[in-house]
Amino acid sequence: MTDAGAENAVIAGIDVTKPSIARTYDYLLGGKDNYAVDRALADRFINDLPGSQAIAFDNRGALVRAVREIVENTPVRQFIDLGSGLPTADNVHQVAQRHALGSKVVYVDNDPVVLAHGRALLAENENTTVFQADLRNPKAIYDSSETRELITFDEPVAVIFSAVLHHLNDDEDPASIVRFWYDRVPSGSYFFISHFRSENDPRSAHMQELLQGSLGRGRWRTDEEILALFGEGLTILPPGLVPAAEWRPTQPTDDLTDWERLIAAALAVKN
Repeated sequence: MTDAGAENAVIAGIDVTKPSIARTYDYLLGGKDNYAVDRALADRFINDLPGSQAIAFDNRGALVRAVREIVENTPVRQFIDLGSGLPTADNVHQVAQRHALGSKVVYVDNDPVVLAHGRALLAENENTTVFQADLRNPKAIYDSSETRELITFDEPVAVIFSAVLHHLNDDEDPASIVRFWYDRVPSGSYFFISHFRSENDPRSAHMQELLQGSLGRGRWRTDEEILALFGEGLTILPPGLVPAAEWRPTQPTDDLTDWERLIAAALAVKN
C-alpha cells in the first residue's frame, strides 16, 4: 500500500490519520500493507534508534521456531494467534501446515486491514480463518462461531501472544487475559509469549515514550513482570524466558546487540 494509488484505497473503518500497531510492524518487517502515518512512526525507530528494527525480526524468528517446535514435537494441531498482525512470510498457519498439513489456525486482530488482507490470503484454506476482534474481550473470541468452527477446546491448543501483550497497559491487566485462556484449554496446551523486555535502560524507556506518545500504549516490562504474565500452572520450557534471538536458535548466535536484548520470548505448557 505504499504507492500513491494504493494510499487512497482506504479500507472502510480505517483512520489513516492515526498509526496502527499491526501496520507499523508490517512496515518494519518490509511489508507493503501500511500507510504514511504508520511509516512515519516506524521511521522514527529506524532513523532515531538505529538497530531497533532487529526487535521485529527477532520476534518473528522466535515465533516461527516456537510453532515449528510445537508441530514437530507435540501432538498439538490447533492454534489461536491473538493480535496476529498482517500476513508476512512464514505465518503461523504456513509453518504449522508445512509440518502437519491438518493443523488448524485461528487468527484474531482488531485492525480491519488485517481482516481484509488475511481473508484474501486464506480464502482457499479450509483449516485457517481470520476475524476482527479485540483480545481484551477474550470471551467474545472464545464464543465466536469462527473460533468454534475450527477449535475443539477439549483437545490441547496452542495460544499465541506474539508481541501483543506489551501493547496492553498495566490497567488493562494483560495477565488476566492469559488466565482466561489458561482456564479454558486442557492440560497439554501451549502458551507462547514474546514481549518487549526492559533492563531498566534508557533505550527501552525512550521506545516506550515513543509508543505511548503516538499510540497511547506500549510497555517494556522486566523479566519478572513478563514471567508473571504466565501465571501459575504453566511450566516454562527450556531455555526459559530469554532474548528472542536466543530462543532455540537454528544457528549459533553471536553476542547480542543492546537492541536484541529488548525483546524476549518463552514457551510454556499447561500441566
